[in-house]
Amino acid sequence: MKFSVTINRDEDGVWIVECPSIPGCVSQGITKEDALENIADAIHQCLQVRAEQGMALTIEIKQIEVAA
Repeated sequence: MKFSVTINRDEDGVWIVECPSIPGCVSQGITKEDALENIADAIHQCLQVRAEQGMALTIEIKQIEVAA
């Protein structure tokens, strides 16, 4: 499965990565590469827990257009 993630750097320089389609699925890393590896593991674990608890694996994500 493929998932979109957001990537951001905090004030301490740590990379924060989140999977918006899985609530609460967030990870981090010192390098961007580490953070991306860590979120892949976090996604796998979140999917396992959600399946075990009978929850939907993901929530729906849509893009909308907003005039800037």
